[in-house]
Amino acid sequence: MRFVWAVVAFVLATLLIGAGIAQRTLFMGPSSEELVLETSQPEPFTLIDGAVLRTQPGLQSLIIRGDGELFAAYGRTADMEAWLSDTTYNAITLDDEGSPATTVVEPDDVEDADGDAAGATATPTPTPTEDAAQATTGRNPAGSDLWLDSFSEQDQIITDMQLPEGTSILIARDGTEPAPDDIVVSWPLDNSTPLAGPLMAAGGLMLAIGIVLYILGIRHQRRGRGPRRKGPGPLPATEPIDVAIDRVPEREAIEQKPSGDSSSSETETETEQGADPQGTAKRVAPPRRRRLAIPALALVAVVATGCSADSWPQFGAETATPSPTPTVIAPDNQKPPAVTEAQAKRILESVSGTVATADAELDIDLAATRLDGAALTARRTDYTLRGAIADRPAPATIPADDVEILLPQATDAWPRTVLMLSKSNEDESVAPVIFTMSQQDPWSNYKISYLAEMQASVELPALAPAWAGTTLVPPDTTFLAIAPNELATAFSDVVDAGETSASYDLFDDGTHELAATIQASRQSVVDSLAEKKAAETSKAEFGMDPATDQPVSMATLDSGAIVSVSVLDSETITPTSSDAVIKFGEDPVAKALTGVDQSAKGVKTTYSMQLFFSVPTQVSGEQVRLLAVHQDVLNVEVIK
Repeated sequence: MRFVWAVVAFVLATLLIGAGIAQRTLFMGPSSEELVLETSQPEPFTLIDGAVLRTQPGLQSLIIRGDGELFAAYGRTADMEAWLSDTTYNAITLDDEGSPATTVVEPDDVEDADGDAAGATATPTPTPTEDAAQATTGRNPAGSDLWLDSFSEQDQIITDMQLPEGTSILIARDGTEPAPDDIVVSWPLDNSTPLAGPLMAAGGLMLAIGIVLYILGIRHQRRGRGPRRKGPGPLPATEPIDVAIDRVPEREAIEQKPSGDSSSSETETETEQGADPQGTAKRVAPPRRRRLAIPALALVAVVATGCSADSWPQFGAETATPSPTPTVIAPDNQKPPAVTEAQAKRILESVSGTVATADAELDIDLAATRLDGAALTARRTDYTLRGAIADRPAPATIPADDVEILLPQATDAWPRTVLMLSKSNEDESVAPVIFTMSQQDPWSNYKISYLAEMQASVELPALAPAWAGTTLVPPDTTFLAIAPNELATAFSDVVDAGETSASYDLFDDGTHELAATIQASRQSVVDSLAEKKAAETSKAEFGMDPATDQPVSMATLDSGAIVSVSVLDSETITPTSSDAVIKFGEDPVAKALTGVDQSAKGVKTTYSMQLFFSVPTQVSGEQVRLLAVHQDVLNVEVIK
């Protein structure tokens, strides 16, 4: 009976293990589903709507093949359509049946679509700047600040992503050659076989049981077939025993033969085989049969380890409790932030690297690709001075190690503005830098317009999170303690008039200290003229006026604003006697910027100051606080 049950166990083991293996081989489905995207005609750009990639759940894998350098980027659909609004491109979207459909979009089609859309929800069509209009044909998409992320590879791009709603993918080469048309999107499929592991494990267990039953059956059979002896028969008759024993004849000694003799080997062989040295052969026991027994636990372990996690049921995966997250309620008309945190980090690294290279090479044209306004004007003067003065130090670099504050403008139109505060993690002596940068249109990169070092022990007001963004405050608003377009004038009056200024009480102590420092610097110039006994033949005049740059105001959570302005601080020295001459012998800056050693009518030195203020509301009763300041020599000119 044990053999019957062993056979049954072997059969069940074969069926179970075979079923488990079949699930992992013959009946196992594909691991992914692929979709080939086709274009209508060759165009420099192909825009794939994110909805095409979201037709199947899970992580999306995008495969792009072609010869040469390939480019792919993803970003907001509205931003990408704005970037492509002045060119022809292939657009792959979903039709009414949910299948991918390709259409060729012309620039006129974009304008008509914008014109027919509702004015309250349509994104305004940007107007290209002069530089962008000239670069419409063959515009290379690589390096644009508009993309959330981009990829450039040779011959093939393979990337995994999970695009959220409202995003799309742009595929191109260099903006001139046709975009690659070998595009495949794949999604992973659930081909797990949770019963394969248990089936194979159960089969291994049944196999072990069958082996045990088979061994027990053989053992029982051997015990049942043992020898059965009959009772002893009658004994033979007793006879007398002869006790005389013949003497054994003496044997001659066996001579030892050389080790090389073959007879010695034969004798040893016989001895090993059990032959008696006296010639009496002994019975050699036949070798015992060894049976190979596989331990049941080892067999089950071998079968179980051959199965991956997909071969076993995952009991805890569906019952996991998500961790609580804060609830955020955004208004229905909430605009997206101008940049994301990852995008801002990438832009800052590009800006910092470009400006550092321009500073090292004194390349103002390269600096102009990332600087604008007062920041660019200060760099232009610095390059001129460092080109003429060998030991003049380079300006401080823009740290890009850590972004402490990111406040983007919430808008889907242009221009777009971002406020950032960054610091260096490697050099603690480098002060944190606050700056504003703007993007004028979809085809332009962000440029820094205001840049200053943060004052010590200064705290920023409460700001909106980066994912929400903020709004720009109109320059003539009446809700703040002072309108942004009047802030530079008020500060200039405090510096010039001191405590007698009507705006003196409007500012905090930090502003008063800065004004006192500027006044002390002016007094040192007067004292220097007196020390050189030139006070009777010359005079010094000072004045501060707002610059022509427009202020940038970004709202804070307390209804206030961070306002950045620029002022011009002038210092004019003129002779009071017709015989007097202003000499620049000890002023290398004046000599480098004027190109002369002296002036008969005087000299005017202009300093540029970039300032950041925290401006409260009128009803708060708080003062305007100074956040950051940066000063540069702007110009030295001879009065004619």
